[in-house]
Amino acid sequence: MPVIEYVYSAHSAFAYLGSATLGKLCADHGVTLIHRPVRLSRVMEAQGGQPFRARSQAHVDYFFGREIERWAEYRGVPIISFRPTYHDADYSLASGMILALGESGRDTDMMAHALLEAHWRFDADLSDPQRLGKIAADLGHEADALLKHAASKPVQDKLQENTRWACAHNIFGSPTYIVDGDPFYGQDRLELVERALSRPFAASRWSNPAVG
Repeated sequence: MPVIEYVYSAHSAFAYLGSATLGKLCADHGVTLIHRPVRLSRVMEAQGGQPFRARSQAHVDYFFGREIERWAEYRGVPIISFRPTYHDADYSLASGMILALGESGRDTDMMAHALLEAHWRFDADLSDPQRLGKIAADLGHEADALLKHAASKPVQDKLQENTRWACAHNIFGSPTYIVDGDPFYGQDRLELVERALSRPFAASRWSNPAVG
């Protein structure tokens, strides 16, 4: 059975934009999706990426404006028309809710999508246990038990382990999809991901010699 390793943050705009397409792709090809939610700011910083607060206003406006609008229209995904109110909140508990359900399986897939949708369609605060509990209950889970498990040390340690793993594997953004060790960054690469499942791309011939 083919496998995709899915590296993303629970509040990622582009993970949300690609989430439904990814789900269909997995269903069509019998793919097992391995979820690796991470703390995205730490992953980006490890690779020398700039946080959004350090980027130009023009870049931020483009990223949180026109680029998202176009892809939402193209993918047919409903989305709010502004940067989420609580986008900078701590989403470790939300990530824990995904991990608490296991690294793969229908429950995990549905939880990941529901959290992304809540944030980017309904402006949900992913650090609010009450809102997270409602999401869990709507999916048929016992909310209090799942929240307790999500906040537990083993689950939160797994989130940190995923983050270290992503840094060690040179992941620099969300979402990143890995097929047989070949990473594809961005939901705009999902068509390439689908191709790779049936016909892998040739090995990279790119070299990056030291400068100086």
